[in-house]
Amino acid sequence: MLIPPIGASHMPHSAIRRRITFAVSTALLALSAAPAAHAATASEVVSGGSLNFISGTPTDVTFPAATLNGLDLVRSQTQAFDVNDSSGSNSGWSITATSTRFTAGTHFLSLTAATILAPPADVCDAASTCTLATNSVSYPYVLPAGVTAPTATKMFNAAAGTGQGSQTITPTWNLALPAGTWAGGAGTPYTATWTFTLVSGP
Repeated sequence: MLIPPIGASHMPHSAIRRRITFAVSTALLALSAAPAAHAATASEVVSGGSLNFISGTPTDVTFPAATLNGLDLVRSQTQAFDVNDSSGSNSGWSITATSTRFTAGTHFLSLTAATILAPPADVCDAASTCTLATNSVSYPYVLPAGVTAPTATKMFNAAAGTGQGSQTITPTWNLALPAGTWAGGAGTPYTATWTFTLVSGP
């Protein structure tokens, strides 16, 4: 009589086959249950918009009325510039300005009467996650003026990589009225034509 070696299985061959079949079936089931991976591509086309003034700006400027008192006077008023840069170029932009001289009949103010003393306030418009402009213009800024408006100068700018989105720049203008200014009252106010241009590039 043959004695099976130590450690040899006494399990019948049919039971061994059933166990092997069950193990293979379980492995196949696990493989079939694993999720299948698939790569997908997402894309979006973005086209540039425009660079322009919006919201009816720049606004007109009406300085507070002045009554002469023998001293030099200064009248101040703010002005809004709502700039939309949706060009997508990230090139930055500039606002340039020029003016005819302030005239009342045959009388006029100094060619350097209108100034901006400090850097203008700048805030993002509502619903615009803008990039505020990095402005390199030095202040005080003197608005150039003449009988015929002279060459415009840079009043405010946005360095490249800044100024994207919609934002409102609000300078405070100061108008100098020397003690000897001619007074025409409400019937003959001093008026000037200001011209502002928004251009690409700082």
